[in-house]
Amino acid sequence: MTRFGYTLMTEQSGPKELVRYAVAAERAGFDFEVSSDHYFPWLESMGHAPYAWSVLGAVAHATERVDLMTYVTCPTMRYHPAVVAQKAATLGLLSDNRFTLGLGSGENLNEHVVGEGWPVAAVRQDMLAEAIQIIRALHTGELTTWVGEYFRVDSAKVWDCPDAGVPLAIAVSGVRSIAEFAPLADHMVGIEPDPELIRGWDQTRGDEGLPDSRKIGQIPICWGPDKDAAIARAHELFRWSVGGWAVNADLPTPAGFEGASQFVRPEDVAASIACGPDLDELAESARPFWEAGYTDIALVQVGDENQQEFLDKVAEPLLDKLRTASGS
Repeated sequence: MTRFGYTLMTEQSGPKELVRYAVAAERAGFDFEVSSDHYFPWLESMGHAPYAWSVLGAVAHATERVDLMTYVTCPTMRYHPAVVAQKAATLGLLSDNRFTLGLGSGENLNEHVVGEGWPVAAVRQDMLAEAIQIIRALHTGELTTWVGEYFRVDSAKVWDCPDAGVPLAIAVSGVRSIAEFAPLADHMVGIEPDPELIRGWDQTRGDEGLPDSRKIGQIPICWGPDKDAAIARAHELFRWSVGGWAVNADLPTPAGFEGASQFVRPEDVAASIACGPDLDELAESARPFWEAGYTDIALVQVGDENQQEFLDKVAEPLLDKLRTASGS
């Protein structure tokens, strides 16, 4: 059974609007909600970047049923892992254990702001692995001291924590990251509908004697009553996504993404993001993810301007089509 989620896109909406959308998404029938965790929007035209953890705290109180998750937080540069452990535990309690901590190795766009530079990918993944161990240790509620290659923790303790800690979902992109993180995680985060990624993850966990896990993906759509207008909006706000993960991880500012995406055409965006009023087309765009083996798929509705209309009028029938098509 595939579960379908709603993305609280902090790069395109303000904090009060995001809480309102979270309530509407629960009412529309989404199974879970994920939140990006950004210091900058990808493009200046997106216009927002509120603090995700404050928003999620409000969402935890404003909703009752939906699971919540960061998609994803980098616990190595802008945030020290001991601080991430504390706020994740607090959110776990506020949400009555509906929260999963999604973690990844980060993007320069968000992490450069603390002035510590931007390590190469292999170092970022090693830092993430060490941060995960620290978070796990602190979520036991025990006094923790840690002296590692990248981090130090001096007599830290998380005083308010769910009894079983907080589930961790880790973003992976290939063989090396699967080998490193599948044994450390509870669930997987992926951005590509690649069945080999899912098989590798499940095989690695099986070899370690670990239980089945959620495989959580995400896909943008741009619903709108006029197809051409929806394509134009997706091009204005989401053309950065066409560059691929290697570009997205390393550029430091929205201005960099403006330059990198200046030659992306509306038709290029339309080829990768389903746009317009056809709900069958929007639903079918997610098919590669459930056919690849993803258990959870979060939708991003591009743009803030008609987000409420999407949630009030479109989300419920779209979810019906998604569940029928996926056999859920």
